[in-house]
Amino acid sequence: MPSSVWFGVFLGWVIGEEMSTELDRYLDGVRARLRLGSSAKRGVIREIYTHLQDRVEELREGGLSEEEAGEAATRCLGSPELVCHEIYQVYSQGSWRQALLAALPHSLFAMLFALHWWQNIAWLSILLASILGVTAYGWRRGKPDWLFPWLGYSLVPVIIAGAFLLYLPTGWSWLAIIAYLPLALWLLLSIARQTIERDWLYGSLMLLPIPIMAIWVLALEWENGFLTSPRLPLLDAAPWIALSFLTLAIAAATFVRLRQRWLKTGALLTAEILLLIMAALLSKDGIGFLGWLILASLSLGFLLSPALLERRLGREGNKDGFEDYSQRSGVI
Repeated sequence: MPSSVWFGVFLGWVIGEEMSTELDRYLDGVRARLRLGSSAKRGVIREIYTHLQDRVEELREGGLSEEEAGEAATRCLGSPELVCHEIYQVYSQGSWRQALLAALPHSLFAMLFALHWWQNIAWLSILLASILGVTAYGWRRGKPDWLFPWLGYSLVPVIIAGAFLLYLPTGWSWLAIIAYLPLALWLLLSIARQTIERDWLYGSLMLLPIPIMAIWVLALEWENGFLTSPRLPLLDAAPWIALSFLTLAIAAATFVRLRQRWLKTGALLTAEILLLIMAALLSKDGIGFLGWLILASLSLGFLLSPALLERRLGREGNKDGFEDYSQRSGVI
């Protein structure tokens, strides 16, 4: 363990409980508002902790009391809101490599439909297996920015399994759906919960392709009963579906490269709206205006659901506290 870390531990013991509480409150505030990956967050918190301890020691040597030194050190650094905003501006923009990796799964699905490879079960299986493999790798590597679009597509087998349940005999279909829905929702919520511990925007980035897939299924299968007589032949719609996935690829790459949170949100919403318009124009007589309005509301609501879930959970994952720096937060 570095000597500066041991010094921080010793200093925390020397300056007493009041000072420790003051720094704990400040670091808790920073941690609760810092929207970074786990590895980057640990590094940033460690730097802030070391800086505050050094500053406290300087102020105490200058004659300030323990409480005054803690208050002055945190006041000089700035409010947790301001500090987190400045840090986010530094870390929020991903590299072009990360942007291309984030766009890759959307691009692969675009190619799947553009080249009509979706008709070949072998190509489809290879693509899904590759997505699951890359997702597992990224999850183990600390959930980098590029992972979240891959994570969304890793849920496709779950969606396909649910769609196949509709083809079972009527009685068995309802029983299978009743058993399937709780399991699917549990899986989705558990993944979403871990995702929004980073930032709800990345949860929305993960979920971005799911509403579009559902919309295309409805656009193609609506008329004459659900999943009985497709209104639009899939072969005819394949170029449009490929274009929609290409739009998602551009949105994902743009999201990673942008710095401002409101611009990232705008990129996701713009892509969703464009794709809804595209699907509506291609199947304008099937569902009707009111149906599309309802579907658009549900789709956008689904895309923004991570923000509501984050508020519901109260960002518990970011409020662990700093009572034990060495064991709980990884600062030491």
